[in-house]
Amino acid sequence: MYISRTIEEFLRVANTQFPVLVVTGPRQTGKTTLLRHIAEEERAYVTLDDPLLRSLAYDDPQLFLQRFPAPVLIDEIQYVPELLTHIKIKVDTEQKAGMYWLTGSQQFHLMEGVSESLAGRAAILNLSGFSSREIQGRPRGEPFIGGNEIIATTDLKESLKFVFDRIWRGSYPAMWTENSPDWELYYSSYLQTYLHRDVKNLINAGDERSFIRFLRTCAARTSQMLNINELCRDADINHATGKRWLSILESAGIIYLLEPYHSNINKRLMKTPKLFFMDTGLAAYLLHWSSPDVLESGAMSGAFFETFVVTEILKSWWHNGKRPPINWYRDKDGKEIDLIITKGDVIHPVEIKKSANPSKEDIRHFRVLNSLGMKIGAGSLICLADRKLPLNDYVQIIPTIMI
Repeated sequence: MYISRTIEEFLRVANTQFPVLVVTGPRQTGKTTLLRHIAEEERAYVTLDDPLLRSLAYDDPQLFLQRFPAPVLIDEIQYVPELLTHIKIKVDTEQKAGMYWLTGSQQFHLMEGVSESLAGRAAILNLSGFSSREIQGRPRGEPFIGGNEIIATTDLKESLKFVFDRIWRGSYPAMWTENSPDWELYYSSYLQTYLHRDVKNLINAGDERSFIRFLRTCAARTSQMLNINELCRDADINHATGKRWLSILESAGIIYLLEPYHSNINKRLMKTPKLFFMDTGLAAYLLHWSSPDVLESGAMSGAFFETFVVTEILKSWWHNGKRPPINWYRDKDGKEIDLIITKGDVIHPVEIKKSANPSKEDIRHFRVLNSLGMKIGAGSLICLADRKLPLNDYVQIIPTIMI
């Protein structure tokens, strides 16, 4: 059963405006399934996973493009980045929209090649795993801003058990099929595939065990301020290696570093990003949270809940083809706001609480925004409440099902 994706509409529009579409994102987020579902009948499909086709593309790229003329979908383009230069020549010669659709999982190398060869010719889109909107069968919707712009859904009944089942399962499409695989087997296989196909050539031989330890250390710090020195110490690696591996994880879409809000007025703001693991299911597997109930009752349930909400909001922007204008706020007095969403000259504060009974005390730090010299728009307190309600004159209580 195909589950509709939010990004479909934007893809169709971009296809009429750009000669090349590049869809990137972590492995197994459904890039190929999505593009093959919306592709026109005449669009051929070829994957560079096939060693014979990969060899042809590498040895004779011109012959490869003659054998698979546009319109064509080329899967796993990162295996032969040299092909991008020849695609550029074809695009510049024919100057047609929608010629080439490309997918790639290794964003580190892929984006380097795209920026060099296809600048101005390609629409680049980021596809993450399923969002809650997509799982619920309501993929259409604007990026999350919050507050009064939220449109109520007809059914807000969502138990704590269901929320943490979604968090524990994660967002990879395979986990939401009718015959979804065993949770532990799936994530074990995913990790091995990721290591052997995406990371092996980027880390030193013999470092796989250390890399797994570093990955687990990152998962244990999801929703926390990034402290690279602590990460390296706990993973037993040197600082230079830790920085490089962190860059690999970020480029591959495994983690996201949420930058702090900056203001030219207030010099007392923190300048350290927050680390978020992009898939809560993979993080739960790495940390041995064996069931949704164990995760929900465990010491990291609040961190996983915040991670889930933040990544859902990020997806609502990426899957609409837009860059998330999202930061977090903390000053040197310890006053913290989970998210700041900027729209034009207006900032929208967001607080995230694993609670069904939020209070005004939960948003007490919102008042510090008055010192930033920005307009303050509608705010949100995202929690486990079962209905949307005003908390004060500009902040709404938002159930997790509505994000």
